[in-house]
Amino acid sequence: MNRASMLTIGIATVWLAGLGGLAISAQDKYTVKVPGGLAFSEFRGYEGWQAISISRNERVVAMILGNPVMIDAYRAGIPGNGQPVPDGARMAKIHWTPKPNEFFKDATVPGNLLNVDFMVKDSQRFADSGGWGYAVFDYDAATDTFKPGDKTGTPPQGNDAKCGFACHTRAKTRDYVFTEYGKR
Repeated sequence: MNRASMLTIGIATVWLAGLGGLAISAQDKYTVKVPGGLAFSEFRGYEGWQAISISRNERVVAMILGNPVMIDAYRAGIPGNGQPVPDGARMAKIHWTPKPNEFFKDATVPGNLLNVDFMVKDSQRFADSGGWGYAVFDYDAATDTFKPGDKTGTPPQGNDAKCGFACHTRAKTRDYVFTEYGKR
């Protein structure tokens, strides 16, 4: 083997080792878990779920998404008809800081990612919180990682699988679901 080939192999090896190090150091968001057992991995693929609704206030803009079980429940009139949401239903709520649209300043669009909230209906696992498990995962842009939310987040929240229950009791007659499914 000549000197040029050895140099090429050496450079390629260092380059691949560097890439491998980056891959190892990057967090797999699906490994994060809140106390009480609710894991980000239980919502794998949420990014492709159907939109249920939007939400916004002066601090955040959000998109609420539902898995097929949740979408089917909404189409059947649940929870507005007083029926319980079926087990297996999942919702994700993605919060961003709002920013004006570049082309239409009166329109608000998502800015920086703040966090992702999750709800899962599992009547047995979460019997003591209305059948729902909750999780909030705050996003850190500097490290491109998620961590269980806490009282310093936006909005401030607890960080266990029951973190949303107290707030959601306001919607007990709708099986603890605030979100309306808009006419399509």
